[in-house]
Amino acid sequence: MVPRNGKNLNVPAPRHRPGEEPEFDDLDIPNAGAIPKPDVMTDPKAMFDYANSMIRVLDMKNKAVGEWDPKMSADDMRRGLTDMLTTRIYDDRMQNMQRVGKMSFYMKSRGEEAVAVAQAMALDDKDMLFPSYRQQGLLISRGRDMLDMMNHCLSNSKDNCKGRQLPIMYTWREGNFFSISGNLGTQFCQAVGWAVASAYKGEEAIASTWIGEGTTAESDFHHGMTFAAVYNAPVILNVVNNQWAISSFQGIAGGEKATFASRGIGYGMPGLRVDGNDFLAVYAATKWAAERARRGGGATMIELFTYRVGGHSTSDDPGKYRPEDESEVWPLGDPIERLKSHLIEIDEWSEQRHEQAIQEITAVVTKKYKEAESYGTLNSGPRPEVSSMFEDVFKEMPDNLRRQRQKLGV
Repeated sequence: MVPRNGKNLNVPAPRHRPGEEPEFDDLDIPNAGAIPKPDVMTDPKAMFDYANSMIRVLDMKNKAVGEWDPKMSADDMRRGLTDMLTTRIYDDRMQNMQRVGKMSFYMKSRGEEAVAVAQAMALDDKDMLFPSYRQQGLLISRGRDMLDMMNHCLSNSKDNCKGRQLPIMYTWREGNFFSISGNLGTQFCQAVGWAVASAYKGEEAIASTWIGEGTTAESDFHHGMTFAAVYNAPVILNVVNNQWAISSFQGIAGGEKATFASRGIGYGMPGLRVDGNDFLAVYAATKWAAERARRGGGATMIELFTYRVGGHSTSDDPGKYRPEDESEVWPLGDPIERLKSHLIEIDEWSEQRHEQAIQEITAVVTKKYKEAESYGTLNSGPRPEVSSMFEDVFKEMPDNLRRQRQKLGV
């Protein structure tokens, strides 16, 4: 008889608790360059190892090795480094502004910059992005003016969302950047639907979407995966495994039972597990998946193995559920430092140029912020017009709303 006293239950617990000394000695991390690069049209049934190992390009000496090395030009790598630095400096400024009450909420992407920037660079501008939060690097890499991003976060008179969206829930139609939703997982289904429509119309554009590992426990993840596989949708389905949801670790979503990338195999698509702090590996894996989609190979799931350095958001205190110095011993390092060190190793960058870049970017961010603040903040200055509350819902305003607007005199 099976015991019914609970002894066989598994209650997942994080690796470390506050006050404990963090270490990741038992984390299985393969050597850079150890995984061969398959043909883009390889049968998913033959790709089990790619979901259960890890694609890495940069080794411990900051050299690019192996078949996955994308052979990026120095100019492109410098652009990627600059975009990641810009994302980090922008994040720091915006969180500081939240802390002094000039905006209501913020979410930083510290430690995850390579995920957004490398993937944006690997995709075409015509490809549609269906992001979750923490992918502000997509916007920066695609050339979105930081002023517009700041205006949105400050909910001021120039906010393109007119104060209706929580800060960081960006939208940019002209840049093929779908509106971020706080309802986690919805973008997985939306991206698949968009990709199916693109293929149906004979277009070459593909879709790419992102969720965190915790959202794989939501039903929308499974709906999206099913339809992507069944309809052979040209879409890249990214799971950003940054080890933590808002306060629960990745084991709560099943990360200790199997890799998240291996779930792709169960749906009949390739699953690639990638070092998310290795800019070159992220770029190469995304290029591979994009080419497969464009050639009719259908969807690919990518697990980006990374680490959330800061809190989940400004509403979160990670010190209550993990050691404060856990991020410092994360074995895959910092994506900016790794790409910087690689460029220095090949004589295409230097500490002096790096410091100069930080100063120049900081000056630009400061200038943009001062202008954004002149258009208002959460607690002072101009706001969106009151009349705007009646707009953008109906194509033709119904009579009841028209009467309400006339009554308000706006």
